[in-house]
Amino acid sequence: MRIATYNIEWFANLFNRNGQMLDDDEWSARYNVTRSQQLGAIAIVLTALDADVIMVIEAPDNNSRRQTVPMLESFAAHFGLRQNKALVGYSNDTQQEIALLYDPDKVSARHDPIDEAPLAPRFDASLKIDLDIDATLDLVTFSKPPLEVALETAAGRLLRLIGVHIKSKAPHGATSPEAASRIAIENRRKQLAQCIWLRRRVEGHLDRGESLIVLGDFNDGPGLDEYEKLFGRSGVEIVAGEGGPHARRLRDPHARINRPHPTAAMPSSARFYLPEEKQYFSAMLDYIMLSPDLCADAPDWRIWHPFDDPACYRTPELREALLQASDHFPVSVDISL
Repeated sequence: MRIATYNIEWFANLFNRNGQMLDDDEWSARYNVTRSQQLGAIAIVLTALDADVIMVIEAPDNNSRRQTVPMLESFAAHFGLRQNKALVGYSNDTQQEIALLYDPDKVSARHDPIDEAPLAPRFDASLKIDLDIDATLDLVTFSKPPLEVALETAAGRLLRLIGVHIKSKAPHGATSPEAASRIAIENRRKQLAQCIWLRRRVEGHLDRGESLIVLGDFNDGPGLDEYEKLFGRSGVEIVAGEGGPHARRLRDPHARINRPHPTAAMPSSARFYLPEEKQYFSAMLDYIMLSPDLCADAPDWRIWHPFDDPACYRTPELREALLQASDHFPVSVDISL
């Protein structure tokens, strides 16, 4: 079975206010890409990806006028995708939902939130935690509550999936270097608190002996920025359980720094243009973490990078589609179930 995560930039802008797909030649929110081109590129990528289950990050919004599930399912029907059923959990106010797109002939899925308050309350609630070591509890929330999925394969195998879009560390709104540093540190604290909350939920699933996959956009990773030295660990390492017993760790080979030599390139799943520097910046932000039992049969991870993956690079149509569809690239894992 192939399971994937894919952050699709501004998917919401490809539908009108009533949820109808905008397959036209007007500009999309992607630079120099029309809405028709971006829709077609997303379809090409998803067809090539050929995953049984796709955790869609930044899916179209869910509100009183537009619903995520009908929009995703109409998109799948329009392009003839076999992943033609959709699922969404808690809605949010950011126009970026976390949703599941899947093949109903391969799996069945339902939103199945769990409440383990006060240690790990429901993801649409809040967590009390001391963020700045001042002996005062702060309230932490998710702007994009994780999607908890109970998944069952056609053969009857049960899995738990948690789709995540962890808070960004970017210092948006900063007007000076000092403000940028302060906001970045505040955002890092909130991000790590979300990851601690998520790790507590992971611990509960491991305690119950459940097969678990945590996947999505973590906006973080080991060695990604200088603030990691200040706080000791990245959010990805916290969720994975690095430093704890091996039997309690989640695994994604890209979640650990493993350079054969100091100048070797790091894996990356996202590519952003920096106007000031007039060049692209790459980062590893998207992960699929497996519980130890799912690692028993040599799972195979893949980042569908248009330049770093040889098969993607050698296929011009797919390479161009990956660049047009989003600033992130899919990550997949093939596992034997």
